[in-house]
Amino acid sequence: MFLVDSHCHLDLLDLTPEAGDLNKVIARAKENNVHYILNVCVGLSDFPKVLKTAETYPFVSASVGLHPNDRDEEVTSETLVQLANHPKVIAIGETGLDYFRSSGDVEWQRKRFRSHIEAALTIQKPLIVHTRDAKDDTITLMQKEHAHKVGGVMHCFTEDWSTAKKALDLNFYISFSGIVTFKNAAILQEVAKQVPLDRILIETDSPYLAPNPHRGKPNEPAYVKHTAEYIANLRHISLSEFAEQTTENFFTLFKGAVRPHV
Repeated sequence: MFLVDSHCHLDLLDLTPEAGDLNKVIARAKENNVHYILNVCVGLSDFPKVLKTAETYPFVSASVGLHPNDRDEEVTSETLVQLANHPKVIAIGETGLDYFRSSGDVEWQRKRFRSHIEAALTIQKPLIVHTRDAKDDTITLMQKEHAHKVGGVMHCFTEDWSTAKKALDLNFYISFSGIVTFKNAAILQEVAKQVPLDRILIETDSPYLAPNPHRGKPNEPAYVKHTAEYIANLRHISLSEFAEQTTENFFTLFKGAVRPHV
């Protein structure tokens, strides 16, 4: 079986219990059939470390982007294109809109999101989109800026079917994190049943949002297996079928990722 963690933050993991050794986290992932990882950038100051990890492991790729809540940095589309011009960088993001922690003017978030979309269109690499308390503005901006021409993924999706359908119509995939396994996630579970099987991705978003039975603990790539098992059960298909399809989906979307032989 071959699983992919399509979105995690290896550079944000607390490796204290591992004596600073990321190899132990990687080993546990492989023990759970997680054979490919996309290490996602959320700040330009972190990008060198994100890229170095991707260069160290042949089964790890990187993205480049600036999280919508980070006001300490700014970025232009030109800079993003320059940084993304590396074979291990397979996506632009994470980017998007997050009004949950914002107050007052959020136009700076929209401007940043536009820059990321422009960069993705220029370099022809897919987008990783984050949205929280901003679903309508997120979809509208994606429509206006022609994000469908490059496509991408709505990562850690938590919205309703109407929003998912609009994203699917824009050539985007829907990625589910451990949140879908939570007891209070009934609406999201219904979405997980409805999204076409060839448009689903799975992720950990580790070190955040560990799925049941690890909820409340630090998350890691190995735990994406629990999310896969949960959604496969929701859809009444085998784990092996779900794993095969979501892995195929990942390499279809992220064409710069090189699938390893396992």
